[in-house]
Amino acid sequence: MNKQKHDITFPTKDGVFNMRVGAIILHEDKVLMVKNNRDPYYYSVGGRVKLQETLEDAIIRECFEETKVHFEVDRLVFIHENFFPVQSGPFGETQFHEISFFYLMKSNEVEVKCESYTSDGIEERLEWLSISNLQDIILFPEFFKSELTCLPAEIKHIVSVEEKRI
Repeated sequence: MNKQKHDITFPTKDGVFNMRVGAIILHEDKVLMVKNNRDPYYYSVGGRVKLQETLEDAIIRECFEETKVHFEVDRLVFIHENFFPVQSGPFGETQFHEISFFYLMKSNEVEVKCESYTSDGIEERLEWLSISNLQDIILFPEFFKSELTCLPAEIKHIVSVEEKRI
């Protein structure tokens, strides 16, 4: 019996808890990010962790789903606690409490192909963004703008509280 596993995302009366993984995919001073036609910002390759799934299995699965490339995990770089409001989407207008684990990924391939969609069905595309130009771009997580210029040697814990999201 092959039972579909559920994402570790659940609504409460006070908001939505979400557990996700994000990929840091670098090539020639660029980072691979995702964009869709609805939202004015970029976001990391990655997605929600499923129940009974390890974090490493989740990031490998998410990377393949979004790029069609088999990436390997290099190492865990950031743990991110993020508190932010959402104006629309499958949960409507609500507050999110999200914990994300960002992994540096490695691969011999740089040709990626995006065949993924947002949780509410909007087509996504992949773009290589110059790390030196991230200050001029709206992206999440915002700490990528400063932290990707020199990745920490140890795992770094970051907490973000957003009053509003674009």
